[in-house]
Amino acid sequence: MKSNHGSLLVVDDDKHILEAMADYLRSLGHRTETATSCKDAMERMGEFPFEVVLCDVNLGDRDGFQLLEWATEHCPDTAVILITGYGTIESAVEAIRMGAFDYLTKPVIDDELSFAIQKALGQRKLVEENKTLKKQLDQKFGAGSLIGRDYKMQKMYDLMESVADTRTTVLVLGESGTGKTMTARSIHQLSTRAGKPFVEVACGALPDTLLESELFGHVAGAFTGANHDKVGKFLLADGGTIFLDEIGTASPSLQVKLLRVLQDREFEPVGGNKTHKVDVRVILATNEDLAEKAARGEFRQDLFYRINVITLTQPPLRDRITDIPLLAEHYLAQFCEMNGKQIRGFDDSAVQLLQRYRWPGNVRELVNVVERAVVLSKGNIISASDLPESLRQNEPQFSVPAGRLGNSLKTAMVAPEKQLILEALESNGWNRQGTADMLGINRTTLYKKMKRYGIEFEHQLSLV
Repeated sequence: MKSNHGSLLVVDDDKHILEAMADYLRSLGHRTETATSCKDAMERMGEFPFEVVLCDVNLGDRDGFQLLEWATEHCPDTAVILITGYGTIESAVEAIRMGAFDYLTKPVIDDELSFAIQKALGQRKLVEENKTLKKQLDQKFGAGSLIGRDYKMQKMYDLMESVADTRTTVLVLGESGTGKTMTARSIHQLSTRAGKPFVEVACGALPDTLLESELFGHVAGAFTGANHDKVGKFLLADGGTIFLDEIGTASPSLQVKLLRVLQDREFEPVGGNKTHKVDVRVILATNEDLAEKAARGEFRQDLFYRINVITLTQPPLRDRITDIPLLAEHYLAQFCEMNGKQIRGFDDSAVQLLQRYRWPGNVRELVNVVERAVVLSKGNIISASDLPESLRQNEPQFSVPAGRLGNSLKTAMVAPEKQLILEALESNGWNRQGTADMLGINRTTLYKKMKRYGIEFEHQLSLV
């Protein structure tokens, strides 16, 4: 076993044994301190986060089991190894049950002691790595990974938190590239199922015959090439969440099976007759209009009603322009770290260009644009010239109608200015102060412009 050096506390009321053990552990490279009583040990542990505590069961003031009980509550990350001269199977079992990492009997052999410490340090390292990994997963897939202050996003966050800890089926709607997969992962991370599997299946990526086998598994001989049993994704997701992306592409026969598993949480593998029951949360996503498909008979109505319990609509990026700078800065930091670049941010010209672009590819396209800018930029600020020409080519063009070329520039700008105000109002949930701040004008000016262009607050109702 690879040797790790750690911070240790040795607790024993026999000073000769205490010093001998401490000297041996120091010779191995461990930072080692000593305590002669339970009270002294508790004080030391309260002051310093020891990785391992070696404690004699029989102490003058209290016994080692009491220190173990205290450590479990106050220092849960510290491994406690109990040592006794009167070892029995029963006491060892009790020690482990109470949370001791190990239980050694005197006389303790040096190699045995060293091995126990290395195991404890190894476990602690593994626990720390798991905590770090969980933190990274929470940052990448948790609710914190969904960036947006737009009111549409805030409404979506509220609904996600409300449904996260239920088993209710969720349907995520939205255009391609809006981040539906991230939303599904975030719901899983917010739920009590976060420690269980999250299994994603891209339904549109597989032909019908393979998709059914992928979801439900198959038995050997079920079809040509099925040489052995295969476990399906639903069984792999047992206890956790399964995310079915592009559900609108599912065939009629597959829809029948999906309806059953959603209703009864049971299914049979392809070619088999053994029924599997699963505890699984189902999240589905599509960029199609399933209601319209169901009305045309292209999607089962009973399945549509079954999956359309809770619907989350992922807004397109063009409808949340206030979030574009936030998203751009977030991905800028990621790609700078990945590429070893020191770029401080975007200048005003770049931000304005990003906010004017219509983003047909949504957040996915924005991610690609930011990565390209980071890779190609030679300065420490990204300007409009660092962004793809396609962003300028696709800017909205406002033409002046024939016969009105003699009009003033002020008249010609009426249509685009009205459109910008409407988009800003929409993006801010018709909050006038937020809209004014975003446009860089005061509220009085905004009111005057709304009145001039006939923009009524009631207009919001027709858009909801």
